[in-house]
Amino acid sequence: MASENVKEFTDQNFDNEVLKSSQPVLVDFWAEWCMPCRMLTPTIEKLARDYAGKVKVGKLDTDANRDVAIKYSISAIPTVILFKDGQVAKKFVGLRQERDFKEAIDAAASGPVASGSGSAGYESRD
Repeated sequence: MASENVKEFTDQNFDNEVLKSSQPVLVDFWAEWCMPCRMLTPTIEKLARDYAGKVKVGKLDTDANRDVAIKYSISAIPTVILFKDGQVAKKFVGLRQERDFKEAIDAAASGPVASGSGSAGYESRD
């Protein structure tokens, strides 16, 4: 399931690996039997490679880790949640394009833009 850059999150390690992470964390909530989840796997793996060292990327099997799935009201899979500073920054339900994830990751990874810097930042509308 997990690859070199894709971590495996569980009920046991979720707090330390995701909520207490100093980096943004992209979590793919999935299940073995879910075909759309399997279709999303190459995108998640690519994001993990592209953002290695900047964003933590991982998967959580909702069948084996029901506590976290219930806590975040996962009622449909795939659901992908981007966490920043222990909070939900963005939630995606269903099969999505890579660019959707990248926009959210780039916004979260850039953090607040200092005023007067002259550079354009991303503003979350959620």
